[in-house]
Amino acid sequence: MRLRTRLIAAGMGIVCFGVLAARLAFLQLIDSGWYAAKAADQQLRDSVIPAARGKIYSADGTLLADSVTCWTIRAEPRALADELVEPASRALAEILELEYEEVLEKLSQRTSNDALLKYRVDKETADAVRDWAAANQAEGILILQDTRRVYPEGDFLGSVLGFTNVDNAGMAGIELEYNQDLTGINGRVLTAKNAWGYAMPQDYDVAVQPVEGNSLVLTIDAHIQHYLEKSLEAAVEEHNVGARAVGIVMDVNTGAVLGMSTTPDFDPNQPRIITDEETRAEVDSLTGEERSAALQQAQQYQWRNKAISDLYEPGSVFKLITASAALDSGAVTPQDTYYCGKSYNVAGTQFHCANHKTHGLQNLETALQNSCNQSFIQIGQRLGKENFTAYFEAFGLREGTGIDLPGEIKRSEYYTADRMGPVELASCSFGQSSKISYLQMITAVCAVVNGGKLMQPYLVQEIRDVNGNVLKEVEPTVKNQVIQPQTSETICQMMEAVVLEGGGKNAYVDGYRIGGKSGTSQKLDSENEKARIASFVGVAPIDDPQIAVLICLDEPHSWSTAGGSLSAPVVADILEESLSYLGYEPEVREEQSSTE
Repeated sequence: MRLRTRLIAAGMGIVCFGVLAARLAFLQLIDSGWYAAKAADQQLRDSVIPAARGKIYSADGTLLADSVTCWTIRAEPRALADELVEPASRALAEILELEYEEVLEKLSQRTSNDALLKYRVDKETADAVRDWAAANQAEGILILQDTRRVYPEGDFLGSVLGFTNVDNAGMAGIELEYNQDLTGINGRVLTAKNAWGYAMPQDYDVAVQPVEGNSLVLTIDAHIQHYLEKSLEAAVEEHNVGARAVGIVMDVNTGAVLGMSTTPDFDPNQPRIITDEETRAEVDSLTGEERSAALQQAQQYQWRNKAISDLYEPGSVFKLITASAALDSGAVTPQDTYYCGKSYNVAGTQFHCANHKTHGLQNLETALQNSCNQSFIQIGQRLGKENFTAYFEAFGLREGTGIDLPGEIKRSEYYTADRMGPVELASCSFGQSSKISYLQMITAVCAVVNGGKLMQPYLVQEIRDVNGNVLKEVEPTVKNQVIQPQTSETICQMMEAVVLEGGGKNAYVDGYRIGGKSGTSQKLDSENEKARIASFVGVAPIDDPQIAVLICLDEPHSWSTAGGSLSAPVVADILEESLSYLGYEPEVREEQSSTE
């Protein structure tokens, strides 16, 4: 019996030892990776070092967007000694300018490993927190390196640049469109922890340095943008513009946007603060959910880049398109004449010129000078609805331009040939009944004056890595040859006559050859029948077109609503400053020279 018992015991021991040995071998040789990872997860804390976003520069090298180092203050309440909870709460509340009760509640969560105290403080504040923690031997107060987006130029180019959120992700404008390029690669810090979850000595830290995102070089010239914003802001104030103003400056030969503004704009450093004082006062007068809804609506309106996101009736500026199409197709010649009387009947609808003027007999050039609606109805009739709609599409006025900005409206409001009757053709011919974007309008005008080439508008010309190496360079793109060069040259001559002798005289700049066209369009979908958009487009030098400027004042309340009166002087100011800056010397007239 004893021998049998010993044998059974020995056998059971061998079996148990064998099972344990087999299990140990399995854990060490086959399933070791899972347990090693589990142990590392318990023993290591992985902290992220946020990477700085790439910088944004203007074409002339002005720094428009940058990232600066800051610090985020967090806490590990379970690592903080019990006797330090109250004094730490009081001290940190004072340093971080927080409510004492709020900090005390967070630090009193004794089982918590993470509590956010304050995002993105400056160096002085971070040093004060660090000094207090060191002086009081307080474990569990974390001072983590972070980055914060800043816009050195302040309230400048806001609707184009956009802004970022609390996580440094792009939320609007260029920041959103190029978020992937601008976002860097975060760094990491692995910190060893002991059995209680406390950080072990710093010798155990392993760091992977963050990599800054790629930088962008815009087509925007900071000098021209300043001229644009200054002149536009003055016009908005002087003429009490009710529904904002839009200004765009474009290189007519490349499609590069040299300046773009929606005024009033906002400061991308503080995008949630309502810029318009009247709107801000209205929001502040509300309370509760009503105030929150009104604030959100006001912010969305403020952030909206009207130049690309809104449609408008272009009015008489559009006559440049009708004239170009009619000339190019052969439907009319410069010598053809048209008669402007008391009114013009189209299928029972009476059309008048502005202020019921009668211009009498005119050719195409004088009709453009006088911005004669009746003449352009007749030109549209000779062009015909099939040709009209074909050129409308060829000028890129049906779909969005495809500019590298988010929020561009995708489709215009227009008539196709099968839906266009004689009355619709008549009103469309002088710039009413169709609605296009402001960017579409200036892009089409550039095609009118640059020899007929419809260019792809764009805002970013280069993407560079952190070392300044060019990763991508954007080349000008011709989308379509819309009209013949000879047609373009003829229209340029007529545009100059508009400024010298017609309704664009207020856009004249002494010493420079300017061409242009005014527009005063009725807002057909507005409840206010008197609501108008005063616009003017100017091109210079008109004998060798280089830059175009479009200014639109939406609902001015002034002594006039005419584009030639209100918007043309704004264009003149911008062109004069821009041409001088670009190195175009004013010409001295012969009579002026002889007088001297």
